[in-house]
Amino acid sequence: MTRAAASLVLVLVLVALSSTSTKYVPKSGQRIPQSLSRGWGDQLNWAQTYEEALFLSRSRNKPLMVLFLLEDCPRSQAFKQAFNENDKIQRILDEDFVVFNMMQETVDQHLSPDGQYVPRIIFVDPSMTVRDDIIGRYSNRLYGYEVEDMNVLLENMKKAKKLLKVSAVSRRTTPTSTHSLPESTAAEV
Repeated sequence: MTRAAASLVLVLVLVALSSTSTKYVPKSGQRIPQSLSRGWGDQLNWAQTYEEALFLSRSRNKPLMVLFLLEDCPRSQAFKQAFNENDKIQRILDEDFVVFNMMQETVDQHLSPDGQYVPRIIFVDPSMTVRDDIIGRYSNRLYGYEVEDMNVLLENMKKAKKLLKVSAVSRRTTPTSTHSLPESTAAEV
């Protein structure tokens, strides 16, 4: 094989490798980074307020994922980096979820059923029901996630999507959770 042919093969291999390790880009193309993401996935469309997030969840019939974090918390920052670098999580969030960053604690007990800690993730379905059946792996922080919990979070996201489909079918029957948010709750948060 000649040097030119070997160089061409090398270039093609490098191009193929670089294209398989690229960052997830939404179907609509690269988005301009939003300050609302606060580094949690600039390509995602983040809701500005909790009220907007609830509205978008209902109108788009998508589950809402609410992230509770603090900018000056080392655990939140480490979790943010792992979360942002996980292309599977970013893809599912972009295509199937409404997302909202909660940078301050809330007085709504439905959003902190087992206490106020960070990082914490709560799933809310389009009927404004906090899903108390989608939890992390810690008994003392039911909605808490750590850096090593990306697979747990991914499975919980898939569960939230599946429950949405099941609840759409059974909407004519009784609700599946005990934490339904009243309409006035959105204004209190």
